[in-house]
Amino acid sequence: MNQSLYALQSGRGPQTIVLLHGFGGCHGLWRPVQETLATNARVLAYDLPGHGGSLGWPEAGPAKIAVRAILADLTQRGIERFHLAGHSMGGAIAALMALAEPSRIASLALLAPGGFGEEINGRLLRRYAAAISEAEVRTCLESMIGWPNPVPEETVRTLVEMRRRAGQTEKLVEIAASITHDERQGIIAREKLAGLPMPVSVAWGLLDGVLPVHQANGLPPLFGLHRIAGAGHMLPEEKPELVTEIIRRTMR
Repeated sequence: MNQSLYALQSGRGPQTIVLLHGFGGCHGLWRPVQETLATNARVLAYDLPGHGGSLGWPEAGPAKIAVRAILADLTQRGIERFHLAGHSMGGAIAALMALAEPSRIASLALLAPGGFGEEINGRLLRRYAAAISEAEVRTCLESMIGWPNPVPEETVRTLVEMRRRAGQTEKLVEIAASITHDERQGIIAREKLAGLPMPVSVAWGLLDGVLPVHQANGLPPLFGLHRIAGAGHMLPEEKPELVTEIIRRTMR
């Protein structure tokens, strides 16, 4: 197993945007969003520790490990200030990065972020972690994606290809067990989030079957909130154009 952190970089421009995927995903799930954002910005889509090209990162799994790893990697790349967007587990990591080094984050877009409430569909995430075949992955995605939206075949292929890496499925099963203890997840204190100095947007699908949309209630008053009708949990895959627009609006 390797011990490097992978990020796909594309585009050029005066601003840098960092994208963090959710549990069990990889950088490739951001492709439509990244391609559009990269028309006028430098964009880095990471593989989180324990996922894809970052599978071999030491002690991968806990959010604090990912926070330190990504911040250090950006420093090594000479990127001191950047816009940040994260989905699900990547949203929790993004929020914790902003709390750890707020002066580096120019804006923060959180898409159905983890850590905003105790409830989590651990049973579904554990099935998703263990899914290997196209049929298994597709079945899990059907429960994650809002029912009006089709399961993107490109997403299925990307996830199946990722899971072909030796040790990937075992690592996902391990991470899923650690983040869904007793069907609960860790919570990020709202009073800490309220002190964030950068513009913050939160988006949530009304049909989210992984993290209930009511976790978006009671956000700090300066946060921008987008409740998205007809969308489930997989916002970057279901609504890439809207997600791109939310990121761009948050950057202004």
